[in-house]
Parts: sequence; structure tokens; C-alpha cells
Amino acid sequence: MNDSYGERFARVLDHIERCLGEELSVERLSREANFSKFHFHRQFSAYVGVSVSRYVQILRLRRASRRLVFEPDAKIIDIAFEAGFETPESFSRAFKREYGQTPSQFRSAPAWKPWRETYQFPISERRRNMDVRIVDFAQTRVAALQHRGPPELVNDSARIFIEWRKESGLSPKNASKTFGVIYDNPDTTEPQAFRFDICGEVDADVPANPQGVVTKLIPGGRCAVARHLGSHDRIGESAYYLYREWLPGSGEELRDFPLFFHYLNLVSETPEHELITDVYLPLK
Repeated sequence: MNDSYGERFARVLDHIERCLGEELSVERLSREANFSKFHFHRQFSAYVGVSVSRYVQILRLRRASRRLVFEPDAKIIDIAFEAGFETPESFSRAFKREYGQTPSQFRSAPAWKPWRETYQFPISERRRNMDVRIVDFAQTRVAALQHRGPPELVNDSARIFIEWRKESGLSPKNASKTFGVIYDNPDTTEPQAFRFDICGEVDADVPANPQGVVTKLIPGGRCAVARHLGSHDRIGESAYYLYREWLPGSGEELRDFPLFFHYLNLVSETPEHELITDVYLPLK
């Protein structure tokens, strides 16, 4: 597949993510990237790995699942209607078939592994050319909660960190920056050995707390930065771009500190297609 073909499909996928609450007909989607509607079904299935209707349903259920977890006051019936289901019962059946839990069960104790696995599609990388800047990152003191274990359970640790943030008031989400420091490659590390720090900027050291949040420093220094737009589950595309495409021809050398992310907005309050994350690669 040439680049123009992939870019056209990227427009279709981005359009779906932006317009999940609207009717997404084959005619509309095929027009978005100037494909023939007669061949679009087969082209889409070959490129994405699932049918158009299946892909749309997975994304709608995924959005619903995030609302269940991060909007505890939202009514399940309202979430069901927003996801395109006519009744809460049909929503519950589809949700359980997808994730092995009812919406109520997922809200109280989400099983993230099957949730993550339903979103794995054999799509070619959608970010082929990225703007990379070199900046001087200022040393930043953070409150950090280390997640250690399967990558698909990071969201459980994030909920604990959010709980600490609300209780302590030391790193308010609207007034302090949020970071993630990734110590291990999730594609090559044994699940139980995977480490990831969930961090919030703080002005003072963090006192002892039951959640296990501690004070750490993200060191200052030169960094290459690429902006990732969209789902955090695809952030590996941007990280790999820095390592595979940008770094070899840059003449730069890496510093002894892990790749880290600056989340400019948060999953708990932002649609996936509107998420913005700066990916930092520390340089000497």
C-alpha cells in the first residue's frame, strides 16, 4: 500500500473517531477519502481487519466503557443511548459479549485486559511524518505512583493516583502538569516486570500516604519532542517514530533517562480523538 492510500484511510479512521455520535454510513465514509462505495467494505476490512460496522461498534463501546469508569455519576441508560443502543438491555448484552462483564460490573471492577485486546487492529502506522522539536526541558518535581505489572492494568493504577490527587489537593489536575514515565518497552518486557510512573507536578515533597505516591524528579535537559494526537493506546506509533525514523538521521545521542509523556489533557474528561500528548525523548 502506498502512502496516499494509507493517508486516505487515516482520514476515514479519524473521521469515525470524531463523529462517533453521528450516523456513519458507508456512503459518508467512502466520500471522506474519495473511495468507491461499492468496494469500500472490502477495502476497509482488508486494511483494518474488521468490518466498518464492527469497528464503529468497538469504538462506541470503548467510549462507553471510559464513561462508566471515569464518570461515576453518569447513568448507564444515558451511556447506552449515546453509544447508539435503543435499550439498556441491548447495550448490556453487547457490552458483556465484548468485555465479559456487564456495564455495572465493569464500572465497579473493570477488567482491562479484554478491554485492551478488543482494540488491537492490524492497521498500518498512521503517523508517517511527524514534526520533531528539540527543547530544553526544565527539571520538574513530581508526585509519582509506580505501576508495576501488565500494561493493560495501568488504568487501575491511574484511578488510584486520581484518588490521591483529589484527597491530597497537592497536585490539582487543572493547575499542575501530568506526566507518564515509561521505563520498559511493553512489546518486549514480561508483563509482570513492566514499570510505568504516573506523575503530577508538585511544589513540595509528598508526605506519606496510603496510595504509595512518592516524590520524584524528572531531570532537566535537552529533549526531542513529538506531539501525539489521539488515543493513548496508539502512542507507541509516535515513540517508535522517534526511535526508528527521527533518531538515526538526527546526529543526536540519547541521555540516560527513559522516554516520558506530558499529557496536555486527560482521558477522564476528553474524547479519545481529542487527546494531546507530547512525547519526550531525552538527549545528551
